[in-house]
Amino acid sequence: MEVVFPIFDKMMSREDKESLLGQQGIMIWMTGLSGSGKSTVALGVERELHRRGILCRILDGDNIRAGINSNLGFSAEDRRENIRRIAEIGKLFVDTGIITIACFVSPTAELRRMARGIVGEKDFREVYIATPLEECERRDVKGLYARARRGEVKDFTGISAPFEAPEHPDLRLDTSRMTLEEEVNAVVKLIIEH
Repeated sequence: MEVVFPIFDKMMSREDKESLLGQQGIMIWMTGLSGSGKSTVALGVERELHRRGILCRILDGDNIRAGINSNLGFSAEDRRENIRRIAEIGKLFVDTGIITIACFVSPTAELRRMARGIVGEKDFREVYIATPLEECERRDVKGLYARARRGEVKDFTGISAPFEAPEHPDLRLDTSRMTLEEEVNAVVKLIIEH
């Protein structure tokens, strides 16, 4: 069969890039309700990894939806495409040797399976930020839960759209019961063990 994309055979390998960085790429996929603490934990992990001299990149719903996925809405098809694109972008970072933290509600097991399939089983770690809905609503930093309760936001996960909690995440954190330091340490431990 003819090679359609011959440049892939000429590019430097993942091993070359990981050797240069002195680290191995991994995807930490944080899932949980809006307001659960995904971004807060990710920011803490990023700072701790930076302190240790480890390169990290956060992919977050806000920075992705404002840029590469700005053309997507919140229909089932658009949510699927959002997660697909994120996983594909994340795989590029991971294959470059970068610790990549994805912070997305990703409300269904099927969406998370798709992301895992794209990134690859050996490089994918699922972290469930299992903060209770009541606590997420209490925080409501963006006012989304209040708007969803008033019917102003359609298909809002946790209110008018379901969230399927992961059954067997690699790590489960409840930000209403743990300190940020404990959460960060648990995620960093997961990364270092990789």
